[in-house]
Amino acid sequence: NFYVYAAPEVVEKPGDSSLSRLKSLYIQARDLSEREVTISNLLLNQLDAFLPSGPPGQQRRKMADIKQTADGNEKRKRMKSDSDISRLSPSMRSHIEACVSLKDEQVAARVTSDAEKDEWFVVKVINFDEKTKEFEVLDEEPGDEEEGSGQKKYKLPASCIIPFPKRNDPASTPEFPAGRQVLAVYPGTTALYKATVISTPRKIFTGIRR
Repeated sequence: NFYVYAAPEVVEKPGDSSLSRLKSLYIQARDLSEREVTISNLLLNQLDAFLPSGPPGQQRRKMADIKQTADGNEKRKRMKSDSDISRLSPSMRSHIEACVSLKDEQVAARVTSDAEKDEWFVVKVINFDEKTKEFEVLDEEPGDEEEGSGQKKYKLPASCIIPFPKRNDPASTPEFPAGRQVLAVYPGTTALYKATVISTPRKIFTGIRR
């Protein structure tokens, strides 16, 4: 005897659209999956175009060779820079060393090139570029509301920088006679203005009177 079994038929109840929604969601999920596969293949092809050809071991060797070449070029640049400095005259080499030593020090700087608007500020030296012979300085006082409240940075040539005397070296402090033009600091600011010396401070007698 043969028995024939019919597949069960799924019948939606009147007013129940669950199966229709499930079918719609299945179709959407299938489309998204196929789209994801397509995009993944495109990305893999693009990545293959950037990677050098050859097996993984050969790729690593190529990357190592590139890094070694870059390191060698950087080393040669440093050696060339050092040799350039060593070929300078003693006075020029001394000048460069003095400029480099001003890092993190406060100096007077002319921040404008306009002769009519000659602005000087007390700034902090961030760096001195030995190639361009320029100082990178920072005005640590916040700017006005119109100019922005952030601190300003400037890149200036050495001709726009005046170092201050060393605090721990009184002998480096020059004496300015009466009538000499100098730069003075506005109280409570980093701004400098041109002033004229009226009188010099009296020297304090430290010896022993007889």
